[in-house]
Parts: sequence; C-alpha cells; structure tokens
Amino acid sequence: MKKKIALVTGGYTGESVISLKSAAVVERTIDREKYEVTKILIYPGDWHHITESGEKVMVDLNDFSLTIAGKKIKFDGIFNILHGSPGEDGKLAGYFDMIGLPYTTCDQLTSAITMNKGYTKAIVDDIPELHIAKSIQLFENTAKNLTRIESELTLPLFIKPNNGGSSIGMSKVKTWEELPEALDKAFAEDKQVLVEEFVSGREFSIGVFRGKGEITVLPATEIVSSKEFFDFEAKYVAGITEEITPGRMTEEEVARVGRIVTQVYEKLNCKGAVRIDYFLQKESGKFFFIEINTVPGQTETSLISQQVKAIGKDVKEFYTELIEEMF
Repeated sequence: MKKKIALVTGGYTGESVISLKSAAVVERTIDREKYEVTKILIYPGDWHHITESGEKVMVDLNDFSLTIAGKKIKFDGIFNILHGSPGEDGKLAGYFDMIGLPYTTCDQLTSAITMNKGYTKAIVDDIPELHIAKSIQLFENTAKNLTRIESELTLPLFIKPNNGGSSIGMSKVKTWEELPEALDKAFAEDKQVLVEEFVSGREFSIGVFRGKGEITVLPATEIVSSKEFFDFEAKYVAGITEEITPGRMTEEEVARVGRIVTQVYEKLNCKGAVRIDYFLQKESGKFFFIEINTVPGQTETSLISQQVKAIGKDVKEFYTELIEEMF
C-alpha cells in the first residue's frame, strides 16, 4: 500500500508565490511508486484541494481529510512546503500535533522560535566558534529607537523584519538619514524588527537535514551578488546572483562550518531539511550566523536542490528520506 501524503502549500504571506513554485517541483519529483500525493492549498479561511476535473474540495479541519466523490481520504503524513505563516512559524505544526499527523518539518516550538531571528540568535549564541553581529531587537516603531540605535550600533546596518522571509522588507543603511525610512519599511512587514551591524564577509548558505536517522551537512553554496546584499530580487531574479556550489572554502573552513551548523541543528531540535545562512568574515574568517530557514525553497534552482545534487544524491531520493524520517 502506498502511503498517502498531503503536500501543503500556499500560505498567508507574500512568500506564498515561492511556496507554490516549490510545491510544483516536489509534486513532480516525489516518488509516485511509494507515495500517493495530494496537493492541499492553504489560504486564510480557505484550505482546499483542486481535483483533476477542476472541482474545489474543502479540507475537513477536524481531521485534515478530504471527501471526493463520496469517498473520505485521510493522510498518513504531511510534506510541508509552505513558506512563511502558517507553515514555517509553528501554527500548522501545532495543528498537526493536535490531530496526530506527522510532518516533514520542525515541531511547533522550534518553528515558532526559529521564525524569530532575534530569539534564534539568543539560543545559538553560546555555540563554540559561532559569532553573532551586534544587534538591537525592536518591538515598536518610535522616535526613541533612532537615538538608541545611533548610540549603541555602528554604521552600516541591516534592518530586517524579525519574523519575515525571502528578504522582504529588508534594507541596508549606510547613513543615519536613511534609518527612519528603513525602519518604516521593516515595520510595515512585522511588529518586531532586528537592527544589526553589517559584517563584511563572504556569504554562504548551507543545507542540513536528518535522513535515515543521521544528520547530513550538505556542501555550502557561496552567494556572490551583484546587488548590495542578497535581497528578494537577488534571490529570485535570474542573473543577479552567482551561486557557487560547493562554495570556495578551505578544508579547515569546511570542517569548522560543518561542526557549527550540526550543533545549530541539534540545539534548535530541528527536523527535516533546514538551510542556515552565514558569513565568513573577510579579515578573520570567523563564522557569523545570519539566520535559519526551516522550510527552505525546493524549486529546481533552489540552494538545497543544488547542494543535494552536489553530493551525487537524486532529489527524489532526498524527498523519500525526508518523508520516511517522519514515520
């Protein structure tokens, strides 16, 4: 008997567009000989499946089931590819926990914590060899913040929504005059904003996943952007960013990064595949943690897909390992 897997996508934020692209790739690539896959679209007040004939069938939220042509369909597990809320911030995980359905991504608590960049950094701060840029976490957009930032931090600064993804609402500030507009932009996306000092370094993104009971660290991707930083356009518009997989690191750097990201994965109690972004500081080579993404993109060109292929693993096999790990 094939396992029945619900592929959940959509979402409540601007990242839903990326989520749909990721889901299309997973749906096309997943091993159909092992799994029966049903795509579920999750939007505010509108959780549904579209049948092959084009009929819209609503999800029964009592048990996350569908009834198609009089037949009730229940699922064995969830392949979560919903970026942003509610798929990445713990809301969906909490719901699935309550109805007893396993899923491929981090649990409710880990998802909620890692969605908050400031809280995540506080937890991983004591990991040996890991460094964190000096920052201030803001909970409201007030004039007092400007004075506090100027007195405590040094330019240039990164301003980012604390719970956001895909670099939406993010700015690099080089002068104090640019700060108010950058804060307004970030607060338009989130109620919490992180202001942190700029670290001059080479930027990398690395996948880590648990499959067959073991944690695997994938080869890092080095991100060389023609833009000022790796923003939404740099991430999703072709030709703006060069992505080198495996990234250019010495043997010592590869070993050190592997040690650090494994400890990040373990300390945050991660499940499934995550992507960790970091800098190697230009002068010192020190590892500076940027953030963790617990529902990384799965498009054909996404960093995780590149990294899986770089170790000679088939993406279909990778998805199978993620699914089997939840049972």
